[in-house]
Amino acid sequence: MTRLSTLDDLGPLAGRTVFMRADLNVALDGREILDDTRIRATLPTLDELRAGGARVLVYSHLGRPKGERHPEMSLEPVARALAQKLGTEVRFAEDCVGPLARDAAEATPEGGVTLFENLRYHAGEQRNDWGFVDALAGGAEVYVDDAFGCAHRAHASIVGVPHSVARRAAGRLLERESSALGRLLAGPEPPFVVILGGAKISSKISTLENLLPRIDVLLVGGAMANTFLASQGAEMADSLVAEDELDLASRLLADAAAGGIEVVLPTDLVATDRVPAGPDDVGTVQECSGREVPSGFLAVDVGPATSAAFADRIAEAKTVFWNGPPGLFERPPFDIGSRTLARSIADSTAFTVVGGGETVAVTNLAGVADRIDHVSTGGGAALEFLAGKKLPGIAVLEIEA
Repeated sequence: MTRLSTLDDLGPLAGRTVFMRADLNVALDGREILDDTRIRATLPTLDELRAGGARVLVYSHLGRPKGERHPEMSLEPVARALAQKLGTEVRFAEDCVGPLARDAAEATPEGGVTLFENLRYHAGEQRNDWGFVDALAGGAEVYVDDAFGCAHRAHASIVGVPHSVARRAAGRLLERESSALGRLLAGPEPPFVVILGGAKISSKISTLENLLPRIDVLLVGGAMANTFLASQGAEMADSLVAEDELDLASRLLADAAAGGIEVVLPTDLVATDRVPAGPDDVGTVQECSGREVPSGFLAVDVGPATSAAFADRIAEAKTVFWNGPPGLFERPPFDIGSRTLARSIADSTAFTVVGGGETVAVTNLAGVADRIDHVSTGGGAALEFLAGKKLPGIAVLEIEA
């Protein structure tokens, strides 16, 4: 038997140099941070390490620079935001390896924090190159991983460095993620309601198949619902439908029926005659049946009857997991279904978990994120975890129970 090593297993950290892998891959508009969810999520671990007197060296990636320096993907704006959130100085090192990094690490005082430049400026990060691992690990005495959103990646800072450091553990965020998502797999209290949205069924098929034996009710929205509806013979007109997934959708519906799982598909939709180019370009909008979208129109949100049906199932639930918005939430008025769903989940007395970047964005837009039991910072990582896969970034932190 194994369990996750946590900060409680590390003992005193005063004066120790801690290599902390965080997920600070935030959305930027120039040098402006658009969503600081991931920054806020890592604060408890940082506060605990600082309070323990550790020298905290923080590493992260941002974007996909593909082994080259791109100024627009620098973590320097994140260092400023992190300092503001922590209420203390956060030094910034202009590289994560080499002389600049070494000098910055040595200058970090006890209880101090230094953030290092984008790991993915170096191709060795994603290749898990051992030369890069050695350069990263340097004088680190302790490894702490709080980057759950990257736990499914076998990269240098995720699986290489912990093998080069004597003591390693999960940070509080990764610990919370593992515990909350694990609760969805290990006997979730019924009724267990799963809500799936987004575009492609195939991107979530492994997760859905692993969860099906545990699910009581499956609610489906977004373009994914279009494919399910089309597989049942609905006329979807110009709506986004994954034609190559129609057989898959039919099979999943049959599997759900065989397992006694209630599947709720949209009975009404909100449609428009064109994809909106901007906030003032919504075209001609009309509500329609989930069985027939008018010619020349495409479905962009669930209708009020569907939102009410979703809310009824959620109100009866004891466990809820949501991944993927049911509509084009970035373009009002096509955000109504997504916001309504977020509020229904927040009002629930169930144990509630939401995951995925767009889903988290909806909970923030609806102002209900603080009323969700667990908001996962990992999109792909959360789906792979719930698919029953062993995540490299978690496996390397496991110890004998």
